[in-house]
Amino acid sequence: MADYEAMKALHESLPPFKPIINVALLPYLAFILLSSIFALGFYFTTLPKSTVPTREIPVAVLASVLGGFGVVALFCSVGVYV
Repeated sequence: MADYEAMKALHESLPPFKPIINVALLPYLAFILLSSIFALGFYFTTLPKSTVPTREIPVAVLASVLGGFGVVALFCSVGVYV
């Protein structure tokens, strides 16, 4: 029982969790990240297609990463904390 009391005292002495990014900024962050997907999508539709996609692969990876973080920010902004 002493271990429980020690852990309880330690838990109560710790400061509360505070996220790095303010929760009020999440909708704006989600909008910026998700709109960047469409901006990067125009890269594929406006440029001529090449046989070796050396320039297209980094753009696709960047769009995928921004889209992933944008969806997480969107979920968190509407209350689905993932």
